[in-house]
Amino acid sequence: MFKKLSSLLSIDMAIDLGTANSLVYVKDRGIIINEPSVVAVNNKTGQILAIGEEAKKMVGRTPAYISATRPLVNGVISDFEVTEQMLKYFIEKAAASGKKIFGLGFMPRVIIGIPCGVTEVERKAVRDAAKNAGARTVFLIEEPLASAIGTKLPIQEAGGNFIVDIGGGTTEVAIISLGGIVAFKSLRIAGDKLNDDIVQFAQKEYKLMIGERTAELIKMNIGSAMPLKEKKEMPMRGRNLVTGLPEEVVIFNDDVQRALERSIKQIIAAIKITIEETPPELLSDVMSNGIYLSGGGSLLKGLDALISKETKMPCKIVDDPLTSVVRGAGIALENIDTLAEVMSKDEEGEVSF
Repeated sequence: MFKKLSSLLSIDMAIDLGTANSLVYVKDRGIIINEPSVVAVNNKTGQILAIGEEAKKMVGRTPAYISATRPLVNGVISDFEVTEQMLKYFIEKAAASGKKIFGLGFMPRVIIGIPCGVTEVERKAVRDAAKNAGARTVFLIEEPLASAIGTKLPIQEAGGNFIVDIGGGTTEVAIISLGGIVAFKSLRIAGDKLNDDIVQFAQKEYKLMIGERTAELIKMNIGSAMPLKEKKEMPMRGRNLVTGLPEEVVIFNDDVQRALERSIKQIIAAIKITIEETPPELLSDVMSNGIYLSGGGSLLKGLDALISKETKMPCKIVDDPLTSVVRGAGIALENIDTLAEVMSKDEEGEVSF
């Protein structure tokens, strides 16, 4: 009786705990939070000063005693206490307008997307952080599975579904069939690494120190995986490493493409390795259905065309690739009876949905 009552009162939510951005999906309401995974901390007192959008504005602009950092690196928790505070902030914000009766609110049931290659220790860290942040029951779902569900791929059928999820910290390459991952490759090269490639290129070629946000803007505006037909340029401002003075130079799309080339090749190599490990029958399905790209990194200009050229298979970007993981986790949340097999239970092993 109590379980049924708490089920009616609790707010079920799905969280895509990303390296770059965190999204929260609330059952029957859709995506209600999409904020950067950034936390600003006062190092003297340990006090959390800002989380999400407000904290991102502080990156690179704080005094020495304040650090605005990401508590997740390469898709896994690097700072447990700060991640716990960030999760608590997102859960409380999502629950603020939730169901309450006579002022009572019950701890939510949460499903969280995680990378494929994480260890059991890293899985436990996510579970513990979510429970300490206020979750009653925690389920984990691997990001390629969640992304495939969000893309409405027939993952529970006996057929090959090839998904490449390029996030901020990791690239997840997976073949899915009958509700499970048949072959996968998890690569710690994704959006953040591409930003760093541009930072390193600016230092090497122009002796210019630029920030991460500047590099990201350059990647989004003129970055590409293949040479573009029309030439594009963009001003790049930073500090000259020789003179120590501020300087502005113009960077062209060809330069950015060269800067990203090595990392893009590694992503394509991971896709090819996964193809080699795929059973022939499933590979036949993939040749017909093609490769699906999701995640923010898939929006890099020409990436789909380059992957198609290198693999000799059709390649398409899914609709709204930035939200496919959290949408898929949300669908799993709303169809727990039919999709329970794709999720791992919390350590008590109790299915209370």
